[in-house]
Amino acid sequence: QVQLVESGGGLVQPGGSLRLSCAASGSIFSIYAMGWYRQAPGKQRELVAVIINGGRINYADSVKGRFTISRDSAKNTVYLQMNSLKPEDTAVYYCNAVGKGGSFGSWGQGTQVTVSS
Repeated sequence: QVQLVESGGGLVQPGGSLRLSCAASGSIFSIYAMGWYRQAPGKQRELVAVIINGGRINYADSVKGRFTISRDSAKNTVYLQMNSLKPEDTAVYYCNAVGKGGSFGSWGQGTQVTVSS
């Protein structure tokens, strides 16, 4: 099993920046991909960014050019650098890890990001 703990959410003004962190523990060797999802009130959870073993990265169109996902393998941590934040980025952000072929899926507890003046 893989356990995930997120940190770094908060309140920020439009145009501001935040960095989210997701620390993984447990069966780290079994992780195939890690990513960030978000869920706004009344909306479905959606993919924000994912980084796959080997370095492939995908972003949602709505965050391309503003958000950057990265991984520090030595710390078993994935980051989401969020710049030029907009009110529509307001959501609970969840870290996710999956095994190859969907052998498992783990979620963090979520961290609130609020973009408001």
